[in-house]
Amino acid sequence: MQPTLLTLPEKHSTLRVVPMPADLNQNGDVFGGWVMAQVDVAGAIPAMRRARGRVATVSVNSFMFKQPVSVGDIVSFYADIVRVGTTSITVRVEVYAERNYAAPIIVKVTEAELTYVAIDAEGMKRQVPAEN
Repeated sequence: MQPTLLTLPEKHSTLRVVPMPADLNQNGDVFGGWVMAQVDVAGAIPAMRRARGRVATVSVNSFMFKQPVSVGDIVSFYADIVRVGTTSITVRVEVYAERNYAAPIIVKVTEAELTYVAIDAEGMKRQVPAEN
């Protein structure tokens, strides 16, 4: 059976980064925690834009590692808002890796859903402004 060839989503990536050797675990793969941190950053970007200010992560609703990330992969994060509440914003993040420069392939490595809460300068919860 031939594997399905993936392409990157036809939208602007929220974040793109290349992991380095310092990001590797004892097995030679990128630490899952490194990937989780990048997902949190990518998810916060649309949340901050929608909240028009600071946000804090309050929940990781789901997080699935599908394939390992390797040093040298070009890792692209695509984040979309899926729900806006009174004070919270839920974001879905999909992560793809471009690897093997000689014969490039794209693999989906992670998908996650996180919830952020809008906060004020003192770190207190605040309402998400109405969308204009």
